[in-house]
Amino acid sequence: MSKLNELQVGAKLYEIVLSPVSRLDLIKYAGASGDYNPIHTIDDEAKKLGLPGVIAHGMWTMGNLAKLFTSYYEEGFLQDYSIRFQDMVFLDDVITLMAELTEKEETKLKFSVAAINQRGKEVLKGSAVFALYE
Repeated sequence: MSKLNELQVGAKLYEIVLSPVSRLDLIKYAGASGDYNPIHTIDDEAKKLGLPGVIAHGMWTMGNLAKLFTSYYEEGFLQDYSIRFQDMVFLDDVITLMAELTEKEETKLKFSVAAINQRGKEVLKGSAVFALYE
């Protein structure tokens, strides 16, 4: 694996494919985040609102995007993170995380980031700025 400071604009980080979303994932996230909205854990409550079933917390998906940078934390840190939710994530969805370097300054690397489901639908997109240690 190359170092981030060696990447050129247009380079892509290794994609990460998450395990299928499970109810247990969402229950654990609810406990960790304090977001106990029942649409994330109880099918009947989600269906009352017209959803086909439980949906993942948007922030669960967003938080997982940080995994793209885990192997680079010896080089720097995520300084900024901006995303837009595009679609819902359901139980058993398989999410693929992606990042592409779009801008490179001396110690700042800007990436476009995305999360795609198993049907090829973008569920989240945005940008992340990785600051290299000086």
